[in-house]
Amino acid sequence: MEKELRIIISGGGTGGHIFPAVSIANAIREQHPTAQILFVGAEGRMEMQRVPEAGYDIKGLPICGFDRKNLLKNFRVLYKIWKSQRMAKNIIREFRPMAAVGVGGYASGPTLNTCAKMGIPCLIQEQNSYAGVTNKLLAKKAQKICVAYEGMERFFPKEKIVLTGNPVRQSLLDTTISREEAIRTFGLDANKKTILIVGGSLGAKTLNESVLHNLDLIKESGVQVIWQTGKFYYEAIEQTLKDRTDLSMIQAMPFISDMGVAYKAADLVISRAGASSISEFCLIGKAVILVPSPNVAEDHQTKNAQALVRKDAAIMVKDADAPQHLISEALQTVGDDNKLARLKANIVQLGMKDSAAIIAQEVVKLAQQTQTR
Repeated sequence: MEKELRIIISGGGTGGHIFPAVSIANAIREQHPTAQILFVGAEGRMEMQRVPEAGYDIKGLPICGFDRKNLLKNFRVLYKIWKSQRMAKNIIREFRPMAAVGVGGYASGPTLNTCAKMGIPCLIQEQNSYAGVTNKLLAKKAQKICVAYEGMERFFPKEKIVLTGNPVRQSLLDTTISREEAIRTFGLDANKKTILIVGGSLGAKTLNESVLHNLDLIKESGVQVIWQTGKFYYEAIEQTLKDRTDLSMIQAMPFISDMGVAYKAADLVISRAGASSISEFCLIGKAVILVPSPNVAEDHQTKNAQALVRKDAAIMVKDADAPQHLISEALQTVGDDNKLARLKANIVQLGMKDSAAIIAQEVVKLAQQTQTR
């Protein structure tokens, strides 16, 4: 079977979908080095760049989401769905996969639907505590559904569910640098408490405004800040900090390439509540304040955050409240060693190790079923 194992992995749109997808592919390759793996993504989305960077081939579909504000534009969307299904069928016929994996995102819909119609067993991986629309529709046709949270039988058939956790970037777990060394790489003082603020590669407007509205409070606190602003916001923020020569305790940058070092430097993290980020915090045992994005389907980030808050494993600040309350909450928390220790102890208990390897094993089992037919 080693020479014949062929797997399609489909989905993307955000790092929260792409990082787990690549981790699953890497785990399949570790278990079966000769496996052939093909990704199917959406044209113009970030997977078309990130997947080849990870060393895998990818095919793009012209798929996109429905426009809820301008219904007339959806005639074009329907055409793209029809075209994507035809293209997916051709891709599948040519590649001849033995199993298909869907990680969520536009492309996973037509790809896994077509695979199911052609008798190819399907596995879907749901990262969030509240299932996405695409995965809820695909669940009827999938053989296995890998989830990261308990209680997902309210969305999926119980007999199909496997509790695996979310795969995370292996580089985060392999970081061996000390906290002191990590802080010094950012030009900061290893003797001071450090808060890391991350809003994703594009940045988060609310998180950035929360900092900008409280620069004097940060300055007076004696705490230092590592701040990933996002590329879109960086230029204006950089100018603001340059105009203030008294804010050397704030190190801002558009993007942090080595998040393992950044996490190691941080006593407390402020972050959105994406499923992949939460899984990372659980595995590395990091105290975190979550600010769920209000701009996501089904408000799933709030549900992700609440799942941790109920277990006293994180603090949540609503997006609308963040500009007024986030920084004061963070400064109070980072100054309370007992609270930090409690948050770390509770969140690390929620981490699920070897998620990618477990999911890879499930994928291979489905592929073996195909071979024995």
